[in-house]
Amino acid sequence: MAKSAFLKSSIAKKYWMALTGLFLCLFLVGHLLGNLQLLAGDTIEAALQFNKYALFMTTNPAVKLLSYLTYISIIFHAIDGIYLAIQNQKARPVAYAMSNPSKNSSFSSRNMAVLGTIILVFISTHMINFWAKMHFDANMPLVTKTQGNQGQSQSMLIGTPDSKIQTIPLPPGGSLKTLVEQNNNQPGNTTKLVLEGSNIVKDAKTGEVLFVGFKDLHKLTYAFFKSKGKLFNIIPNEGLFFVIFYVLSMMALGFHLWHGFQSAFQSLGANGKFTPAIKSFGKAFSVVVAFLFAIIPIYIHFFTK
Repeated sequence: MAKSAFLKSSIAKKYWMALTGLFLCLFLVGHLLGNLQLLAGDTIEAALQFNKYALFMTTNPAVKLLSYLTYISIIFHAIDGIYLAIQNQKARPVAYAMSNPSKNSSFSSRNMAVLGTIILVFISTHMINFWAKMHFDANMPLVTKTQGNQGQSQSMLIGTPDSKIQTIPLPPGGSLKTLVEQNNNQPGNTTKLVLEGSNIVKDAKTGEVLFVGFKDLHKLTYAFFKSKGKLFNIIPNEGLFFVIFYVLSMMALGFHLWHGFQSAFQSLGANGKFTPAIKSFGKAFSVVVAFLFAIIPIYIHFFTK
């Protein structure tokens, strides 16, 4: 009974809020280090390096387990934050007669729920535009490399390191789907192929995997932030809109971390002589992480061809 009451208490919720928050801070560091590779430019070498990182992050069993833990932590952190905000509001239903919030607390601490909501909206749109396309979009672009041969250029699809076939030549304007269809339509050809998703070619008879193409998340990201199309067929230069939205979201993240980082340690009881150091590190962490994340779309949109 006591255990159940503890789990439902605001103290327990603050503990879980702190633990999931600190875990998500670790996730931010790892995600940032990987994404900073996008600053290497729009070359085939840079694209391959980033896409190798993306492949590792989406196929390695340990990383996939950590990813699921991250998704759960985000959901739990958001729900826990909503409950705590509601509990705090119920605990003080009538506003103080004399209140000067700007002197009694920081902007970040007063608006953690609002900042968290903005970040949650950003995460949702971010996963729709990148994570979902990476995993489920049958039209996801694949990494291609142009090779010269006797004065002529040839586009080649690049396979992952464990592919049985490492490269596949593409005809002008062709795709992996086109090649599979052409192979299956050849008269007398007994080796029929099947395309799974956007990048896996198998022997239709044996099920053997013959080719696994690199999904080009690098190209997708660059195209997203450099898009000149119209958002909802209304807003021109949608790439610039995406950059602005991304930067504003990173500002919200920075303010959220500004208070949240040191607050998490405080909730876990890390007070005393270490408090000034934790506060200083937390503020530096919030500024550096938000700034470096924001730099990536700005660089892609304004400083690459």
